[in-house]
Amino acid sequence: MKKLEDYVVSIPDFPKEGIIFRDVTGVLESPEGFHTAVDAFQEKLQGVDFDLIAGIEARGFFFAAPIAYAMGKGVVAIRKKGKLPRETWEVDYDLEYGTAAIEMHRDAVSEGQKVVLVDDLLATGGSLGAAISLIEKAGGKVVKIITLIELKDLKGRENLRGYDYDSILSYSGE
Repeated sequence: MKKLEDYVVSIPDFPKEGIIFRDVTGVLESPEGFHTAVDAFQEKLQGVDFDLIAGIEARGFFFAAPIAYAMGKGVVAIRKKGKLPRETWEVDYDLEYGTAAIEMHRDAVSEGQKVVLVDDLLATGGSLGAAISLIEKAGGKVVKIITLIELKDLKGRENLRGYDYDSILSYSGE
């Protein structure tokens, strides 16, 4: 049986020279890899008391939905600006070369609900930090953050101080 990291494809010099892109689509494309990843996320949630799982567009959705289904929880979609049809909360965050915005329906998280935040990758922590802000704006409490991959050298974990963060795999380098 292959290890989970065997399904992650490392692509050198993408999107620019010196960067090693960690492609998780190999995990998603393999029934065995995908099952292994979802099981690993669920293991990280053993003993965690929570009401909802929030996934960040787009690859966070792939993991949040099956975890929520297996654990009997609801799923909250955190999407790029302009993609949600009802009234939303919006947060801007910094990218390497500019800014972006993400949104969440205003009624997706109720006051006091405990939320697990899931995404595919932690790099600098910008999108996860913005997602935390959305959940807290709605009155929710982020009780756990989990990503499939952490890129340690980008120090995104520093932007999540004060939150319970965990990753399934971690890599050095950008």
